[in-house]
Amino acid sequence: MWKPSYWTLPLISAVVWLAMLLTMFIVWVTDGKPIYVSMQPEQTIPYISDVGADRLKPLFVSMGAFSVVTFDLAFIADRWLRHTGKLVQNTSTFQKILSIVSIIAAVVGAAGLILLSVFDTKRHMRIHNIFLALFIGGYIISAVFTCWQYQRLGMHFRERPVLRYSFWVKLAFILLEVALAIAFGVLNRRKMWNTAAIVEWVIALIYSVYVFSFFIDFLPSARADRHTTGGKPQIESEMIEEGVERPGRYYGNGATNGHVNGHTNGHTNGHAFRPSRNF
Repeated sequence: MWKPSYWTLPLISAVVWLAMLLTMFIVWVTDGKPIYVSMQPEQTIPYISDVGADRLKPLFVSMGAFSVVTFDLAFIADRWLRHTGKLVQNTSTFQKILSIVSIIAAVVGAAGLILLSVFDTKRHMRIHNIFLALFIGGYIISAVFTCWQYQRLGMHFRERPVLRYSFWVKLAFILLEVALAIAFGVLNRRKMWNTAAIVEWVIALIYSVYVFSFFIDFLPSARADRHTTGGKPQIESEMIEEGVERPGRYYGNGATNGHVNGHTNGHTNGHAFRPSRNF
């Protein structure tokens, strides 16, 4: 019987975010593409915040907040799953620090989104723009540290390609979002409002792909929930079988299950113990 798991967190977050964007865009089109009060002179394409500052503000605040809070819970879940061994565990304190910093930055980004939706661009333009920068900057910084952590994990667990794929997806997100954020700022400064608005919508769509990428990261934990070996999470059992070195435990030639070569059931028959499987 299916039951909710950690992998549903990024999936729900991405779906809610996309539903919010789609609803806002469809409402703007079906309303006859109105020119909102918060839009600049000669601007005909609204920013997301322009639509969210009008009658759809309750939707913008509620769905935006729900999406980023759920996404932040996914960051916390990732840390917990690595701590408990349902995902490959961090191999150093430095990796744990990278994870914690990414969580903090994500919380800052979430706060920025919630605050910019509350302090809308129609009534609080200056403070709204500050929170917009906080939202974008927070999640980009979070992505940098998350990407860094996955790069370090990928070096230690080369047999797990999902880490490598996730690293490249997150790196692509960082490069694209930084480039688009710079373009967005330049276009605003040059008062190219319509082009800047299009870029903002693209940034929001790419962000949803980044959120969805965590769904793939969590899939091994779903398998670990379904299968356990000897009371240990499946991910840990597989690591033991493959001879992967983990903090405080070593598996390989000359040692198995904490016993030194030459001792098996207290008898050696004059021969050193030989493992039954090469690691």
